[in-house]
Amino acid sequence: MPTLQFKGKNIVWNHHLSLPYHTLEEVPTLHFHQEQSDGNLIIEGDNLLALKSLLPIYANRIKCIYIDPPYNTGNENWVYNDRVSSPLIQAWLGQTVGKDDLTRHDKWLCMMTPRLKLLRELLSDKGAIFISLDENELFNCKALMDNIFGEENFKNLIVIRKGIKSVQAQFETIDRLNYGIEYLLVYTKDAQFRFKKFEIELENAKGGTWNNHWRGTDRPSMRYELFGIKPITGQWRWGEQRSKIAIENYKQCMADISKKEQEISQEEIDRWFVRKTEETGEEPDLLRLSHTGKPEHYVPPSESKLASSHWSDLKPNGSSQLKAIFGKKVFETPKSTDLVKRIISFVEGDDKDIIVLDSFAGSGTTMHAVMELNKEDGGNRKCILVQMNENQQINICRDITRERVKRAIEKYGYKSGFSYLKVGIQIDEESLLAGQLPNYQQFAEYVYYLATGKYLEDKSKINPTTGWIGEINGQSIYLLYHQDYEILTSTALDIRKAEMMLSNDTNKRKIVYAPVCFLDESYLEEKQIEFVQIPYQLFENRR
Repeated sequence: MPTLQFKGKNIVWNHHLSLPYHTLEEVPTLHFHQEQSDGNLIIEGDNLLALKSLLPIYANRIKCIYIDPPYNTGNENWVYNDRVSSPLIQAWLGQTVGKDDLTRHDKWLCMMTPRLKLLRELLSDKGAIFISLDENELFNCKALMDNIFGEENFKNLIVIRKGIKSVQAQFETIDRLNYGIEYLLVYTKDAQFRFKKFEIELENAKGGTWNNHWRGTDRPSMRYELFGIKPITGQWRWGEQRSKIAIENYKQCMADISKKEQEISQEEIDRWFVRKTEETGEEPDLLRLSHTGKPEHYVPPSESKLASSHWSDLKPNGSSQLKAIFGKKVFETPKSTDLVKRIISFVEGDDKDIIVLDSFAGSGTTMHAVMELNKEDGGNRKCILVQMNENQQINICRDITRERVKRAIEKYGYKSGFSYLKVGIQIDEESLLAGQLPNYQQFAEYVYYLATGKYLEDKSKINPTTGWIGEINGQSIYLLYHQDYEILTSTALDIRKAEMMLSNDTNKRKIVYAPVCFLDESYLEEKQIEFVQIPYQLFENRR
């Protein structure tokens, strides 16, 4: 497989591993209907730090990831801000990436690499990631995704329509044919994962669409209303009279077949269809499909079409949807909820209880789409949004992302809510020694993840008094810790605490995290206790 090379690659390739975990602090005044939030989170802060901090809870649990990163057109005013210990990267900090920047593609790839690596860790084996792109970074991103996710996990490149203003702007500023389209790059984590057959109902595709009975020859007489649709850019394959006769014949055929269900098998029923043409005036009759599985004569038009990689029926109406909520333009190029709803439906199959993640949340379209889907089918999908504040004039996460979701709940009557969090202090040796301490539960979840590499599912059994936080594979995990720095400095694993653990815990092996241990090695070995010192061995991941 070809390897993508870019400036800074060797510096950022494993940058996500050295990042410290951070706490995710609640902001109670910005919660909305938290009693109905059911796992919905809006997180304000650097999405790289937020993704790392989500790992202890959400690793391998996210079924659908959708991101809309900067397209790197040179007109977006995005700034590279990842503080990597390197003279090259340090020289990039705080500089706006413009069109005349000869390293803009390198910077974009350096920005995306650690984020994509963390997103892969968060993604479920039965999930997929969708990335919105245009031609500026499409091919670079495809090569990068092949390197990170594996070439065998590439699933599709989906084409969608651009908003007309984007097309006009491109046409005016670029001396070439305008594209008029953008893309969704689709990857899975497990090459064996298969999407369920997904059909698009034509009644939901308003104007300008077609099904498998459309063809390219320009014939205005073939643009008539059928199934409530009158094509604008496309046309039907058959004339209006012929299509209507075929539909009636098909319905009659199905009625006839229903009478014969006791005589023929369901497999045979599925392979009948009607033949009747206006020219011959034949009565409806039943004919089998050919050995190829294709009809020997005509098949009536369908009310749905199998989803392809050409989603031209979706209108780029994100701006109008957002304006309907705010009453004015508040965000450039927001995505449509219709697009995100289709992405979610495409990947989830029959599971309506999934977690959706968007780490470039922007105007909050993804959570809006999740709530709309839940309202439509009674699902229990959850959504996590992450948005950083790259604009000094406005807090995008608080004033646009959060406000859009809040107003959507109020306007459309969604029975939902969310918790609002900020990326807080980092959990590392330096911070702990400086007295910047996470609370017990935050630290317990983090320690459990370090010890096991897995999500702590049952938090209700965490016991700060005994230090017990969980178990895995027949061994118990303990944390002796207190958020008060003075108490923490005098906290130790001693004989009293060890004997209490041994008397109350039936598991033979125990891992104990504590600031210090007053027990000798022979005792620990005899009692099968493994001591891990905090904070000095804080980052020892024992997976």
